[in-house]
Amino acid sequence: MRKLARDLGVDLGRLAGSGPQGSITRDDVQQAASAPATVTAAPRADRAQVPREERIAVRGIRKHTAAAVTASAFTAPHVTEFLQLDVTGAMDALGRLRELPEFAGLRVSPLLLAARALIVAIARHPMINSSWDEAAQEIVVHHYVNLGIAAATQRGLVVPNVKDAQALPLPELARALSQLAETARAGKTTPADLANGTITITNVGVFGVDTGTPILTPGEAAILALGQIKDAPWVHEGQLAVRKVTTLALSFDHRIVDGDLGSIVLSEVGAMLADPLRMLAWG
Repeated sequence: MRKLARDLGVDLGRLAGSGPQGSITRDDVQQAASAPATVTAAPRADRAQVPREERIAVRGIRKHTAAAVTASAFTAPHVTEFLQLDVTGAMDALGRLRELPEFAGLRVSPLLLAARALIVAIARHPMINSSWDEAAQEIVVHHYVNLGIAAATQRGLVVPNVKDAQALPLPELARALSQLAETARAGKTTPADLANGTITITNVGVFGVDTGTPILTPGEAAILALGQIKDAPWVHEGQLAVRKVTTLALSFDHRIVDGDLGSIVLSEVGAMLADPLRMLAWG
């Protein structure tokens, strides 16, 4: 009888037998198996307490971000290009920077060098740091860099920016990026921190992601995504070796940035991360 009950998925402990002295018969088991599921099985207590659906009101930062990215996605014609590269040189340079007294107590990360490389590329190609003025039918080229850093917070995605990042020495840029991230995580980002950005970096690598197709911050012509840096096989000086490799993605507004400009900026940022001395030569 136990085997029959097990095969039919019937809990004998929940049956009242119809046989002599209340014993359970084969008919009892078969009838229980054909009865509605609520007769033979009870939901686990912990599952019963969890609703099948949950509704979360869209408000605050989440509502603002949703409206902004929707407007951006359907207003600016996005193009995204990708570049995989060897950044072993950049990682070596970061190790040396961390040893300098000027960087004591500062977070010296790949984002710092990516930010500096983008700033140098902007100085060489200012059109990448611009915006589209629909009302005036003009392209506004910004000769300053308010560098936005996309930050995930408990309240949603925010993009505060470092004002006049092009004017900061590398240690000060490192300090500004750290302060910006700490303020965002603490939920203390102000409207002034979010206003007047000119170009953005999103560091998806911190989530273990290789790359993505970032959506432009509204009013900006370009956004650079920095993917995770990982060990990978790479041909270096004619030999196969394990190197530090990452993938960059650059999305840009095709009304402003043609494919050749986007490609040049992306390749130059990559070249500077592959060989950080280029930042000195080009900067």
